[in-house]
Amino acid sequence: MPTYLVTGGAGFIGSALVRQLIAEGEDHVVTLDKLTYAGNLESLAEALHHPRHHFVRADICDAATLRDVFTESRPDGVFHLAAESHVDRSIDGPGDFIRTNLVGTYTLLQESLRYWRTLAPAAAAAFRFVHVSTDEVFGSLAADGHFTESTPYDPSSPYSASKAGADHLARAWQRTYGLPLLVTNCSNNYGPYHFPEKLIPLTIQKALVGEPLPVYGRGENIRDWLHVDDHARALRLVLARGVPGRTYNIGGGNERRNIDVVRRICALLDERHPDPAGPHERLITFVADRPGHDLRYAIDATRVRSELGWQPREDFDAGLRRTVDWYLAHQEWVSRIATGAYRGERLGLGVPS
Repeated sequence: MPTYLVTGGAGFIGSALVRQLIAEGEDHVVTLDKLTYAGNLESLAEALHHPRHHFVRADICDAATLRDVFTESRPDGVFHLAAESHVDRSIDGPGDFIRTNLVGTYTLLQESLRYWRTLAPAAAAAFRFVHVSTDEVFGSLAADGHFTESTPYDPSSPYSASKAGADHLARAWQRTYGLPLLVTNCSNNYGPYHFPEKLIPLTIQKALVGEPLPVYGRGENIRDWLHVDDHARALRLVLARGVPGRTYNIGGGNERRNIDVVRRICALLDERHPDPAGPHERLITFVADRPGHDLRYAIDATRVRSELGWQPREDFDAGLRRTVDWYLAHQEWVSRIATGAYRGERLGLGVPS
Protein backbone atom coordinates (compact mmCIF):
# COMPACT_ATOMS: atom_id res chain seq x y z
CA MET A 1 0.00 0.00 0.00
CA PRO A 2 1.26 3.53 -0.69
CA THR A 3 2.71 5.76 2.00
CA TYR A 4 1.97 9.48 2.05
CA LEU A 5 3.72 12.23 3.95
CA VAL A 6 1.34 14.96 5.12
CA THR A 7 2.98 18.13 6.39
CA GLY A 8 0.83 20.24 8.70
CA GLY A 9 -1.20 17.12 9.34
CA ALA A 10 -2.28 18.16 12.83
CA GLY A 11 -3.80 21.38 11.56
CA PHE A 12 -7.35 21.96 10.41
CA ILE A 13 -7.20 20.87 6.76
CA GLY A 14 -4.27 18.50 7.22
CA SER A 15 -5.97 16.55 9.99
CA ALA A 16 -9.13 16.19 7.90
CA LEU A 17 -7.01 14.74 5.11
CA VAL A 18 -5.19 12.35 7.47
CA ARG A 19 -8.42 11.16 9.07
CA GLN A 20 -9.88 10.54 5.62
CA LEU A 21 -6.83 8.70 4.28
CA ILE A 22 -6.82 6.36 7.25
CA ALA A 23 -10.59 5.82 7.40
CA GLU A 24 -11.32 5.34 3.71
CA GLY A 25 -8.36 3.42 2.33
CA GLU A 26 -5.40 1.19 3.05
CA ASP A 27 -2.80 3.93 2.79
CA HIS A 28 -0.02 4.43 5.29
CA VAL A 29 0.31 8.02 6.47
CA VAL A 30 3.20 9.87 8.06
CA THR A 31 1.98 13.08 9.66
CA LEU A 32 4.60 15.76 10.19
CA ASP A 33 3.67 18.80 12.25
CA LYS A 34 5.49 21.33 14.40
CA LEU A 35 2.46 21.57 16.74
CA THR A 36 2.27 25.33 16.88
CA TYR A 37 -0.74 26.94 18.57
CA ALA A 38 -3.06 25.79 15.74
CA GLY A 39 -1.77 22.21 15.53
CA ASN A 40 -3.29 19.68 17.86
CA LEU A 41 -2.91 15.91 18.04
CA GLU A 42 -6.52 15.56 19.17
CA SER A 43 -7.56 16.77 15.72
CA LEU A 44 -6.26 13.50 14.31
CA ALA A 45 -8.87 11.65 16.42
CA GLU A 46 -8.91 7.89 15.81
CA ALA A 47 -6.22 8.15 13.12
CA LEU A 48 -3.56 9.14 15.65
CA HIS A 49 -2.98 5.67 17.09
CA HIS A 50 -3.97 3.69 14.00
CA PRO A 51 -1.36 1.08 12.97
CA ARG A 52 -1.10 2.66 9.50
CA HIS A 53 -0.34 6.08 10.93
CA HIS A 54 2.89 7.52 12.28
CA PHE A 55 3.35 10.99 13.75
CA VAL A 56 6.56 13.01 13.64
CA ARG A 57 6.86 16.30 15.48
CA ALA A 58 9.11 18.45 13.32
CA ASP A 59 9.54 21.83 11.67
CA ILE A 60 9.56 21.88 7.86
CA CYS A 61 12.50 24.30 8.09
CA ASP A 62 14.59 21.49 9.62
CA ALA A 63 16.26 19.91 6.59
CA ALA A 64 18.06 17.18 8.53
CA THR A 65 14.87 15.89 10.13
CA LEU A 66 13.01 16.01 6.82
CA ARG A 67 15.80 13.98 5.23
CA ASP A 68 15.51 11.37 7.96
CA VAL A 69 11.72 11.19 7.51
CA PHE A 70 12.08 10.63 3.76
CA THR A 71 14.76 8.01 4.28
CA GLU A 72 12.80 6.09 6.90
CA SER A 73 9.27 6.33 5.55
CA ARG A 74 9.96 6.19 1.78
CA PRO A 75 6.77 8.04 0.83
CA ASP A 76 5.06 7.64 -2.54
CA GLY A 77 3.71 11.16 -2.33
CA VAL A 78 3.69 14.37 -0.32
CA PHE A 79 0.73 16.54 0.64
CA HIS A 80 2.22 19.87 1.71
CA LEU A 81 -0.18 21.72 4.02
CA ALA A 82 2.17 23.04 6.70
CA ALA A 83 1.73 26.81 6.81
CA GLU A 84 1.00 29.80 8.95
CA SER A 85 -2.47 30.68 7.73
CA HIS A 86 -4.20 33.43 9.70
CA VAL A 87 -4.32 36.77 7.87
CA ASP A 88 -4.70 38.85 11.03
CA ARG A 89 -1.67 37.20 12.64
CA SER A 90 0.36 37.90 9.51
CA ILE A 91 -0.43 41.60 9.79
CA ASP A 92 0.84 41.75 13.36
CA GLY A 93 3.77 39.33 12.97
CA PRO A 94 4.77 38.64 9.35
CA GLY A 95 8.13 37.07 10.23
CA ASP A 96 6.69 33.66 11.13
CA PHE A 97 4.83 33.58 7.81
CA ILE A 98 7.98 34.29 5.81
CA ARG A 99 9.90 31.63 7.69
CA THR A 100 7.35 28.82 7.52
CA ASN A 101 5.59 29.51 4.24
CA LEU A 102 8.63 30.50 2.21
CA VAL A 103 11.75 29.08 3.88
CA GLY A 104 9.88 25.98 5.04
CA THR A 105 8.43 25.31 1.61
CA TYR A 106 11.86 25.78 0.02
CA THR A 107 13.39 23.33 2.50
CA LEU A 108 10.69 20.73 1.90
CA LEU A 109 11.02 21.10 -1.87
CA GLN A 110 14.76 20.57 -1.66
CA GLU A 111 14.48 17.47 0.49
CA SER A 112 11.66 16.08 -1.66
CA LEU A 113 13.78 16.61 -4.76
CA ARG A 114 16.79 14.98 -3.10
CA TYR A 115 14.68 11.94 -2.16
CA TRP A 116 12.89 11.75 -5.53
CA ARG A 117 16.21 11.58 -7.35
CA THR A 118 17.11 8.42 -5.39
CA LEU A 119 14.03 6.53 -6.53
CA ALA A 120 13.97 3.80 -9.14
CA PRO A 121 12.49 4.94 -12.47
CA ALA A 122 9.02 3.47 -11.90
CA ALA A 123 8.77 4.86 -8.37
CA ALA A 124 10.04 8.25 -9.52
CA ALA A 125 7.44 8.37 -12.27
CA ALA A 126 4.66 7.55 -9.81
CA PHE A 127 5.77 10.01 -7.10
CA ARG A 128 3.64 13.13 -6.58
CA PHE A 129 4.01 16.32 -4.55
CA VAL A 130 0.77 18.25 -3.94
CA HIS A 131 1.39 21.84 -2.84
CA VAL A 132 -1.74 23.16 -1.12
CA SER A 133 -2.39 26.90 -1.37
CA THR A 134 -5.18 29.46 -1.12
CA ASP A 135 -7.35 31.66 -3.31
CA GLU A 136 -6.09 34.66 -1.34
CA VAL A 137 -3.01 34.79 -3.57
CA PHE A 138 -5.25 36.19 -6.33
CA GLY A 139 -6.28 39.28 -4.36
CA SER A 140 -9.78 40.73 -4.48
CA LEU A 141 -12.54 40.18 -7.04
CA ALA A 142 -15.09 42.72 -8.17
CA ALA A 143 -18.82 41.98 -7.94
CA ASP A 144 -18.68 39.39 -10.72
CA GLY A 145 -16.22 36.89 -12.16
CA HIS A 146 -14.30 34.00 -10.59
CA PHE A 147 -10.70 33.03 -9.95
CA THR A 148 -9.39 30.58 -12.53
CA GLU A 149 -6.09 28.77 -12.70
CA SER A 150 -4.76 31.56 -14.97
CA THR A 151 -5.82 34.50 -12.77
CA PRO A 152 -2.79 36.75 -12.11
CA TYR A 153 -1.49 36.83 -8.56
CA ASP A 154 -2.20 40.02 -6.61
CA PRO A 155 -1.79 39.26 -2.87
CA SER A 156 -2.94 41.85 -0.34
CA SER A 157 -1.64 40.62 3.03
CA PRO A 158 1.67 39.28 4.35
CA TYR A 159 -0.04 35.88 4.60
CA SER A 160 -1.22 35.80 0.98
CA ALA A 161 2.10 37.21 -0.21
CA SER A 162 4.00 34.45 1.59
CA LYS A 163 1.71 31.82 0.07
CA ALA A 164 2.09 33.38 -3.38
CA GLY A 165 5.85 33.15 -3.00
CA ALA A 166 5.59 29.52 -1.92
CA ASP A 167 3.43 28.75 -4.97
CA HIS A 168 6.06 30.29 -7.25
CA LEU A 169 8.79 28.25 -5.57
CA ALA A 170 6.78 25.06 -6.02
CA ARG A 171 6.18 25.68 -9.71
CA ALA A 172 9.84 26.56 -10.22
CA TRP A 173 10.95 23.24 -8.68
CA GLN A 174 8.62 21.45 -11.07
CA ARG A 175 9.74 23.36 -14.15
CA THR A 176 13.44 23.57 -13.37
CA TYR A 177 14.10 20.21 -11.74
CA GLY A 178 11.21 18.11 -12.99
CA LEU A 179 9.81 17.31 -9.55
CA PRO A 180 6.33 15.87 -10.28
CA LEU A 181 4.42 18.57 -8.48
CA LEU A 182 0.88 19.92 -8.59
CA VAL A 183 -0.52 23.11 -7.04
CA THR A 184 -3.99 23.57 -5.59
CA ASN A 185 -5.68 26.84 -4.60
CA CYS A 186 -8.71 26.49 -2.38
CA SER A 187 -11.44 28.75 -1.07
CA ASN A 188 -12.30 29.27 2.61
CA ASN A 189 -12.67 25.98 4.48
CA TYR A 190 -15.06 25.23 7.34
CA GLY A 191 -15.94 22.20 9.42
CA PRO A 192 -14.90 20.38 12.62
CA TYR A 193 -11.57 20.75 14.44
CA HIS A 194 -11.09 24.33 13.20
CA PHE A 195 -8.96 26.41 15.57
CA PRO A 196 -11.30 29.12 16.94
CA GLU A 197 -9.64 32.18 15.47
CA LYS A 198 -11.30 32.01 12.04
CA LEU A 199 -14.74 33.48 11.36
CA ILE A 200 -17.05 30.49 11.83
CA PRO A 201 -15.56 28.83 14.95
CA LEU A 202 -14.77 32.20 16.53
CA THR A 203 -18.37 33.34 16.07
CA ILE A 204 -19.69 30.10 17.57
CA GLN A 205 -17.44 30.27 20.60
CA LYS A 206 -18.00 33.93 21.35
CA ALA A 207 -21.76 33.56 20.97
CA LEU A 208 -21.82 30.65 23.41
CA VAL A 209 -20.34 32.81 26.16
CA GLY A 210 -22.30 35.92 25.32
CA GLU A 211 -19.36 37.97 24.05
CA PRO A 212 -19.60 40.53 21.21
CA LEU A 213 -19.37 39.01 17.75
CA PRO A 214 -16.86 41.17 15.83
CA VAL A 215 -17.67 41.71 12.16
CA TYR A 216 -15.18 43.70 10.09
CA GLY A 217 -16.54 46.81 8.38
CA ARG A 218 -20.19 46.18 7.58
CA GLY A 219 -19.72 42.47 6.90
CA GLU A 220 -20.00 42.91 3.14
CA ASN A 221 -16.89 40.85 2.34
CA ILE A 222 -17.79 37.71 0.40
CA ARG A 223 -16.12 34.32 0.69
CA ASP A 224 -16.66 31.05 -1.19
CA TRP A 225 -17.07 28.35 1.47
CA LEU A 226 -15.76 24.80 1.09
CA HIS A 227 -16.29 22.00 3.58
CA VAL A 228 -12.95 20.65 4.75
CA ASP A 229 -13.93 17.04 3.97
CA ASP A 230 -14.78 18.00 0.38
CA HIS A 231 -11.38 19.69 0.17
CA ALA A 232 -9.63 16.57 1.44
CA ARG A 233 -11.40 14.44 -1.18
CA ALA A 234 -10.27 16.86 -3.88
CA LEU A 235 -6.65 16.73 -2.73
CA ARG A 236 -6.67 12.96 -2.90
CA LEU A 237 -7.98 13.10 -6.47
CA VAL A 238 -5.36 15.66 -7.45
CA LEU A 239 -2.60 13.36 -6.24
CA ALA A 240 -4.16 10.26 -7.84
CA ARG A 241 -5.28 11.69 -11.19
CA GLY A 242 -3.79 15.16 -11.59
CA VAL A 243 -1.19 16.10 -14.18
CA PRO A 244 2.18 17.27 -12.78
CA GLY A 245 2.77 20.91 -13.57
CA ARG A 246 -0.93 21.76 -13.49
CA THR A 247 -2.85 23.90 -11.03
CA TYR A 248 -6.30 22.96 -9.72
CA ASN A 249 -8.65 25.48 -8.11
CA ILE A 250 -10.92 23.93 -5.47
CA GLY A 251 -14.04 25.78 -4.35
CA GLY A 252 -17.41 24.87 -2.93
CA GLY A 253 -19.48 27.32 -4.98
CA ASN A 254 -20.97 28.76 -1.79
CA GLU A 255 -20.55 32.54 -1.89
CA ARG A 256 -21.79 34.23 1.26
CA ARG A 257 -21.32 37.67 2.81
CA ASN A 258 -19.59 37.48 6.18
CA ILE A 259 -22.54 39.15 7.89
CA ASP A 260 -24.91 36.53 6.47
CA VAL A 261 -22.71 33.71 7.75
CA VAL A 262 -22.62 35.26 11.23
CA ARG A 263 -26.37 35.77 11.26
CA ARG A 264 -26.96 32.19 10.17
CA ILE A 265 -24.75 30.91 12.98
CA CYS A 266 -26.73 33.06 15.42
CA ALA A 267 -29.99 31.60 14.17
CA LEU A 268 -28.68 28.04 14.50
CA LEU A 269 -27.52 28.72 18.05
CA ASP A 270 -30.91 30.23 18.87
CA GLU A 271 -32.39 26.83 17.92
CA ARG A 272 -29.82 24.60 19.56
CA HIS A 273 -28.48 26.62 22.47
CA PRO A 274 -30.90 29.44 23.33
CA ASP A 275 -29.54 32.33 25.35
CA PRO A 276 -31.90 33.53 28.12
CA ALA A 277 -30.64 37.07 27.46
CA GLY A 278 -32.12 37.05 23.95
CA PRO A 279 -31.28 36.20 20.32
CA HIS A 280 -27.58 35.75 19.63
CA GLU A 281 -27.76 38.26 16.79
CA ARG A 282 -27.91 41.02 19.40
CA LEU A 283 -24.20 40.34 20.00
CA ILE A 284 -23.10 41.34 16.48
CA THR A 285 -20.68 44.25 16.71
CA PHE A 286 -19.25 46.01 13.67
CA VAL A 287 -15.57 46.85 14.12
CA ALA A 288 -12.94 48.70 12.09
CA ASP A 289 -11.97 46.73 9.00
CA ARG A 290 -8.56 45.11 8.86
CA PRO A 291 -5.89 46.58 6.56
CA GLY A 292 -5.92 45.24 3.00
CA HIS A 293 -9.16 43.29 3.47
CA ASP A 294 -10.12 41.76 0.10
CA LEU A 295 -13.76 42.30 -0.81
CA ARG A 296 -14.67 39.07 -2.59
CA TYR A 297 -13.31 35.63 -3.37
CA ALA A 298 -14.97 33.12 -5.70
CA ILE A 299 -13.46 30.00 -7.26
CA ASP A 300 -14.08 28.55 -10.70
CA ALA A 301 -13.57 24.83 -10.00
CA THR A 302 -14.33 23.68 -13.57
CA ARG A 303 -10.95 22.01 -14.09
CA VAL A 304 -10.99 19.83 -10.97
CA ARG A 305 -14.60 18.89 -11.68
CA SER A 306 -14.23 18.10 -15.38
CA GLU A 307 -10.74 16.60 -15.44
CA LEU A 308 -10.69 14.74 -12.13
CA GLY A 309 -14.38 14.07 -11.54
CA TRP A 310 -14.58 15.88 -8.20
CA GLN A 311 -17.87 17.18 -6.88
CA PRO A 312 -18.48 18.76 -3.48
CA ARG A 313 -20.85 16.67 -1.37
CA GLU A 314 -21.62 19.20 1.34
CA ASP A 315 -24.39 21.74 0.96
CA PHE A 316 -23.27 24.87 2.83
CA ASP A 317 -26.40 25.34 4.92
CA ALA A 318 -26.46 21.70 6.00
CA GLY A 319 -22.69 21.68 6.50
CA LEU A 320 -22.82 24.80 8.64
CA ARG A 321 -25.58 23.25 10.75
CA ARG A 322 -23.44 20.15 11.32
CA THR A 323 -20.43 22.32 12.13
CA VAL A 324 -22.36 24.23 14.79
CA ASP A 325 -23.58 20.93 16.22
CA TRP A 326 -20.01 19.59 16.28
CA TYR A 327 -18.77 22.55 18.31
CA LEU A 328 -21.67 22.27 20.72
CA ALA A 329 -20.82 18.60 21.25
CA HIS A 330 -17.05 19.16 21.54
CA GLN A 331 -16.65 22.03 23.96
CA GLU A 332 -14.05 20.02 25.89
CA TRP A 333 -11.88 19.93 22.75
CA VAL A 334 -12.17 23.70 22.43
CA SER A 335 -11.31 24.18 26.10
CA ARG A 336 -8.24 21.97 25.88
CA ILE A 337 -6.77 23.80 22.89
CA ALA A 338 -7.34 27.21 24.48
CA THR A 339 -3.89 27.09 26.08
CA GLY A 340 -3.37 30.81 26.23
CA ALA A 341 -1.88 31.14 22.75
CA TYR A 342 -5.15 32.68 21.61
CA ARG A 343 -8.05 33.93 23.71
CA GLY A 344 -10.29 35.40 21.05
CA GLU A 345 -8.71 38.85 21.21
CA ARG A 346 -8.67 41.19 18.24
CA LEU A 347 -5.73 40.57 15.94
CA GLY A 348 -4.74 42.23 12.67
CA LEU A 349 -4.62 45.81 13.86
CA GLY A 350 -1.39 46.40 11.99
CA VAL A 351 0.88 46.55 15.04
CA PRO A 352 3.77 44.17 14.26
CA SER A 353 4.98 41.94 17.05
